[in-house]
Amino acid sequence: MNIQMMRVLGQDINVAVKAGAKDRPPLLLFNGIGANVELAEPFMRALGDIETVIFDIPGVGRSPQPVLPYRPSHVAAWGADVMRQLGHEQFDVAGVSWGGAMAQQFAHRYPEKCRRLILAATAAGGVMVPGKLSVMLKMASPRRYLDSDYLQSIAADIYGGTFRLDPELAGAHAENMKGGSNLGYIYQLLAIVGWTSLLWLRRLKQPTLVVMGHDDPIVPLINGRILARMIPKARLEVMNCGHLFIISMPHETAALFRAFIDEA
Repeated sequence: MNIQMMRVLGQDINVAVKAGAKDRPPLLLFNGIGANVELAEPFMRALGDIETVIFDIPGVGRSPQPVLPYRPSHVAAWGADVMRQLGHEQFDVAGVSWGGAMAQQFAHRYPEKCRRLILAATAAGGVMVPGKLSVMLKMASPRRYLDSDYLQSIAADIYGGTFRLDPELAGAHAENMKGGSNLGYIYQLLAIVGWTSLLWLRRLKQPTLVVMGHDDPIVPLINGRILARMIPKARLEVMNCGHLFIISMPHETAALFRAFIDEA
């Protein structure tokens, strides 16, 4: 990946670009909470010739911590300006977990820029059907991004799916973590407090693919069914995995994304 620091609407942001074919729309990818761009690299490579752009949210990875808290509208604006500076006027947008909320916000705010929308392991915000209380309490702390041993001890419980069967997967995931500061993580949590897309989901016009894991302790499958029901041009695909199928099943997930992106 080509990684560079960009000045975006007054904020320094670490941007990674995986090169692709110039005769097809690129993909803007919003990462999950606390996740640095390197975690998505295997998946981005599996997308083949689709140019893929991702950035560290301020306070995460290599992006400096912002001075003030922000909202999903700010994240969407950062994404729009990153793509503008890269020379892209229209493109596909995808979001994973927390990033799925940012992708929804982007599609709502910039419908002329978002050609197709992919929502992975995500929900409609504050009114989502929550996961288990024990899992959500673990998610409220950034400790798993700062303590690799702790992450490996809880990975099966919070991520489900393949992480329950393969302990080495949690170790590999922990090695690629380059989490940000505690405050950066808190800002990400605060960004979605009170936010919901339910008020305008029915107004989204983009063809939309909703991808969920059948064993997701963080975002139960019912949330994906709600998204697919409310977005007019949406359909649901269920992966035989948990929350992090983009990490544990990068090639299978990339094939699903590509098939949707390439539809006429």
